Amino acid sequence: MSPSSNGDSPHSSTATMTAAAGVNVLGRFPIPQRDFTVEIPSPQIIASANGINALKSPNSLKSNRNPSFSREGILGSAQKARNLSQSSENRPESNGMQKVPSDEGSVNPLKRRNTDAGVDYPRRRATIACEVCRSRKSRCDGTKPKCKLCTELGAECIYREPGIKLDAGDKLILERLNRIENLLQMNMVGGHGNGIGMSHDSPNMSNGTALSGDAMMGIPGSGNFVSIIPSGGLGTWSANATNNISTMPKVHTNAALHLLQWPLIRDLVSRPYDPQILLQLEMAREPLHSLAKTPCVDLSNTNAYIEAYFDRVNIWYACVNPYTWRSHYRIALSNGFREGPESCIVLLVLALGQASLRGSISRIVPHEDPPGLQYFTAAWSLLPGMMTSNSVLAAQCHLLAAAYLFYLVRPLEAWNLLCTTSTKLQLLLMAPSRVPTDQRELIERIYWNSLLFESDLLAELDLPHSGVVAFEENVGLPCGFEGDEQEAVGRDELWYFLAEIALRRLLNRVSQLIYSKDSMASTTSLEPVVAELDFQLTQWYESLPMPLQFPFTRTMLPDPVQTVLRLRFFACRTIIYRPYILAVLDNEQAMLDPSVREACTKCLEASIRQLEHITAHHAGHMPYLWQGALSIVSQTLLVMGATMSPSLSSILWSLVPHRETIDQIINDVVVEIERYAVLSPSLSLSSEILKEAEVRRRAYLNGGP
Repeated sequence: MSPSSNGDSPHSSTATMTAAAGVNVLGRFPIPQRDFTVEIPSPQIIASANGINALKSPNSLKSNRNPSFSREGILGSAQKARNLSQSSENRPESNGMQKVPSDEGSVNPLKRRNTDAGVDYPRRRATIACEVCRSRKSRCDGTKPKCKLCTELGAECIYREPGIKLDAGDKLILERLNRIENLLQMNMVGGHGNGIGMSHDSPNMSNGTALSGDAMMGIPGSGNFVSIIPSGGLGTWSANATNNISTMPKVHTNAALHLLQWPLIRDLVSRPYDPQILLQLEMAREPLHSLAKTPCVDLSNTNAYIEAYFDRVNIWYACVNPYTWRSHYRIALSNGFREGPESCIVLLVLALGQASLRGSISRIVPHEDPPGLQYFTAAWSLLPGMMTSNSVLAAQCHLLAAAYLFYLVRPLEAWNLLCTTSTKLQLLLMAPSRVPTDQRELIERIYWNSLLFESDLLAELDLPHSGVVAFEENVGLPCGFEGDEQEAVGRDELWYFLAEIALRRLLNRVSQLIYSKDSMASTTSLEPVVAELDFQLTQWYESLPMPLQFPFTRTMLPDPVQTVLRLRFFACRTIIYRPYILAVLDNEQAMLDPSVREACTKCLEASIRQLEHITAHHAGHMPYLWQGALSIVSQTLLVMGATMSPSLSSILWSLVPHRETIDQIINDVVVEIERYAVLSPSLSLSSEILKEAEVRRRAYLNGGP
């Protein structure tokens, strides 16, 4: 059963089977019902004997660091499915004794026996009639290979197999086989060759033995930190990369402005828009003029900004080690913050920390310097030296600089820095010996950040792929920084970061299987794919540790991490079911199919849940303002189009208390996106499109031209 807004959390309708049917969500999470345990030096959820999860301190396992998830790691052990291999003939009876077939000499006093060979009793109806006799409703004598009637008619005599009463174990086997068949159908219809590896991307098919954490995540062998050179060379899109369905496709139709080509929605704008227009606008954008100024920084309040960074920012990126921070700061201070990667890292942390104290950048007065810019400018002056260095710290500098540019809503400049980060990562990962042992955890985190950022950008802009994805299966997952607890300046938060890796990979699979150029077109072929992807999304939610597991209430949440995860959940759910909305906009008769109606309901409900509290998106504005804004635009266009469709609008009215609620939600979105217009030319255009679309929508509904 998929998550619903009527309850606090989604649960599978077959709870005892869920654990055995775990899914690899970072390849796809193989997920038991609530166990989420990582043997790493960071907070852990440990399943106690009574089944209640407890959060364990991040400081307990520092001395026994495992560079990859263990078998009992992030997703816990799967509960074993019982009675899967017992045959119906040899299954024990209820008294514990095994059933023994009777031999011909045994005597049953309750069974009437024919002791008089001379008596010819009438022949009973055959237990199994052939197909011909069944169709003619004639008595079949059961003779094989041909019964009497088929012999007389010269017809082919075919007998059905005898019916078998299935027990729970047999039904579970058939259910799993059906899921395998659906997965294979997904693979063949999507045209992705070896894209779905059953050991990684399907529910656990064994009798309950869980795969190792790395296998569950689709990252085999990551514990050994083995790296290889991609077959196509550095920075190429190799065949191996294209077969990975957890990466963004090179060509897809998932971007926000693609909705402007849909029926009814295209009538909401006065002219067609090239989907490449957002990229063109960002390419023509003026650079940051302040970066040419002589950097001048105020170091009087650094402690507050450092504390703010580790409290508010590092949770999103998890890429600065709180245990080695003081060492970095001392080195930077000794260099006067004028040279070296440590100086660059410290300045970027100060920039992001100061920015986090001011809330959403959308609420800052226009033409006022954004918070943290003075520190970023100073760090920018050091980046040329980092550009020619191929160290892990140099890659970290570029990643943190890209993070600040995302905060400034400058996606294309951020992408340029990410390309440099990607090049450094590929050079370092080509041979394990190039990465110092004490920096392996750091490079894993830099790698996953780069992959997440790049996937977000590729979802909306047609940019070249950096090629860093080719190393995905050879890079381990973060396990926890090592260091002296007394030296720590903050917590090493990993939970959100791991959850985001999982969800981003699922979003990429959605783009590959539904929105890529080779994906299926009809709702019939979509059905098993959509069911599988929604199953994975539900399993992703159920795998979250309790502190991150958000409620499905209709109210705003006080926790920013839960807020962001809930918004990302509904965004993912919307795009999983969005093709059904297109089918109905194209042909209203499609709604006559109950499965189409159900899918449209799920899609529109997820869209409304994303938009009904628009200011909740501020919680993720540090890492996601630009990406989140375009997601809001696409869901709003979807809802606008739905209000113009008789069948879809009836669903919408059932999801809100009053019809006017939809108009108010759309109006709030238009006002909010207008606030973002000054931050980016691509968001400025998005705002203009929404405003025009709303004017035209109201005219359409009021019977205007």
